[in-house]
Amino acid sequence: MIHIGTSGWSYPTGEGRWDGVFYPPGKNVDHLEFYAQYFDTVEINSSFYRPIFPNVATNWAKKTPADFRFTAKLYQKFTHPKMYKEATGEEADLAAEDYDRFEAGLEPLAAAGKLGCLLAQFPPSFKRDEESLTYLEDLIRRFSRYSLAVELRHSSWTERPETFALLESNGVAWCMIDEPKFRSSVGEVPLTSNLAYFRFHGRNAKEWWTGDRETRYNYLYSPQETDALADEAREVVDRVEESYLFYNNHFGAKAVVNALQMRLKFGQQLAVPPPKTLLKEYPTLKEMLE
Repeated sequence: MIHIGTSGWSYPTGEGRWDGVFYPPGKNVDHLEFYAQYFDTVEINSSFYRPIFPNVATNWAKKTPADFRFTAKLYQKFTHPKMYKEATGEEADLAAEDYDRFEAGLEPLAAAGKLGCLLAQFPPSFKRDEESLTYLEDLIRRFSRYSLAVELRHSSWTERPETFALLESNGVAWCMIDEPKFRSSVGEVPLTSNLAYFRFHGRNAKEWWTGDRETRYNYLYSPQETDALADEAREVVDRVEESYLFYNNHFGAKAVVNALQMRLKFGQQLAVPPPKTLLKEYPTLKEMLE
């Protein structure tokens, strides 16, 4: 099963907002319900900033079709302690209550059969050493009841075999990413489980380190780049039981455009025509549909 979607579905503010481009302008529409007309999966972005409230997750499950699947980023307290401290003023001292609270928010999705897997997204500063290996092993053990994917971005993780052995022995997917390449970038990522997890961040190298949470992801994959990514992904998805492909280049709904293009590349027909506003803004999508 191949699921293709975007990282997050709600970008209502800022220069790169989706309202008026993907979502109808000036109309009171439910973003998730509208999104689910075009995709059968989404990566929950808000779970990174705070645990999901169970009643919110219950509503998400009710708003989406039976075959819809959510994946959820782990709370930043688990993967980004420095960012957590900057946001809250508190040290990221983990306690059992933190895990319990996070899992409580996932339960309604799991009960509805709509929880695909969890994503442990680590920052580029998370390097491989004995301490980080031990922490990663503990985190995998703590979330062992779920399907899990791990995004490791520093080159040190692909320089020695310990990472592969740890992930493969626990059936954890090593997230395959596309982003600007730097000297410290992670190397070629091997397949470590029957789950494949892709994240396409865009290739905006110019603003990758200097841009903000919006402008860093201001990048539209060209048709040629999409063809190449589809070929690379196809080599992997044919070898696993389930695959998730998410676009994180969210600025101006570019992720929506590229995800729809990828769906078409994999022969997934669109049940509903894309919004006219989206086709007007991105002619390459319109050309692909003609």
